[in-house]
Amino acid sequence: MPDAGPPADDRTYAAMIDRARALVPRLRERASRTEELRRLPPETERDLHDAGLFRIMQPKRVGGSELDYVALVDCSDVLAQGDASVAWNFANLASHHWMLGMFDRRAQDLIWSNNADALIASSFIFPSGRASKVDGGYLLQGHWPFSSGVGSSEWNMLGGVVASEDEADGIEYRIFLLHKTDYKVTDTWNASGLRGTGSNDVEVAEIFVAEPMTVAVGDLAGGSTPGSAANPNPLYALPVFSLFPYVLSGAGLGNAQACLDDYIDITRHRASTYNRAKLGDFQSTQIKIAEASAKIDAARLIMRSRCLEAMADARSGQIPDMAEKTRLRRDGAYSVNLCTEAVSLLSSASGARGLFTTGALQRQFRDAHAINSHLAFNFDAAGTNFGRVALGLPSENLTL
Repeated sequence: MPDAGPPADDRTYAAMIDRARALVPRLRERASRTEELRRLPPETERDLHDAGLFRIMQPKRVGGSELDYVALVDCSDVLAQGDASVAWNFANLASHHWMLGMFDRRAQDLIWSNNADALIASSFIFPSGRASKVDGGYLLQGHWPFSSGVGSSEWNMLGGVVASEDEADGIEYRIFLLHKTDYKVTDTWNASGLRGTGSNDVEVAEIFVAEPMTVAVGDLAGGSTPGSAANPNPLYALPVFSLFPYVLSGAGLGNAQACLDDYIDITRHRASTYNRAKLGDFQSTQIKIAEASAKIDAARLIMRSRCLEAMADARSGQIPDMAEKTRLRRDGAYSVNLCTEAVSLLSSASGARGLFTTGALQRQFRDAHAINSHLAFNFDAAGTNFGRVALGLPSENLTL
């Protein structure tokens, strides 16, 4: 379980962790139905709303909790111990309240003055969208995959590349905020893991997006943003895409923790099918528990430490340099890889028991590998870019 929260807003932080923990038994009971629906059940969405969890990083001025960034990891960690799909969607949707706090005040007011609980999905696969600058805004078109929670959301943040037809003036990565009436959702999400996230496709034929409803990725690299005047908390001065892995890493962490806890609970009473020996008496079993738990504990320490350090830097007005940004991406990927290794180790140690669809282990295994497949957790990509910068070469990640 997560240790003590950040020094600011301790009571709110503790309350949110307690509320997340209280939901875990319900989420485990609903896990099969969540997979069947391929999206969050309405009662789960309502539970998250009622607990205030979606709004943990929303500005206080509109009724949010405005907690430190580490709360996103910690709450996801707890929720994923019930169901990783729920934690994945929670983290995605909660993080967009945080990001909206960096947009122009006019975009914030348009959404939150109408409905402060409004959920916002996303797809930050920038090459999937193309935009051109026109008077007062942009013309956007594209087809984006993997928009998690889109079926629950009233709005969507879609990444696109802004360029002239011949790209003579270069390109710009920009995020466009669209209402659900402005895009088409295609039901494509038939996946082996994270089945309950409803990560469907989004398509925009061509639409005008007003300038205030957009933000340049370059404005989210750390420090002042278009939303800083409205939201001066250092939380809204963090480098968004440097910290991108930690939006979702808690889902992998809690999923691995649940897998370990379940394995220990079952193995404590389980006997071998062949000779009735107690599996808990085997040294090999004990070593696997130690190895898996060490990986999970190390992952939690890495994730939380990086988030706490980033908040401390933001409070001091320090913007991380490229070396630090690539370190954040490296450690975000590495920590989730540790969680995936732990789940794979425990799955292998479980033998044929882990094959049954009635048990949680097969879902935890599928979810662990689905989480690990996200580009943010691809260690080859993150490690390569870290190594490039360490060697004095330019970063290849255009979002940093």
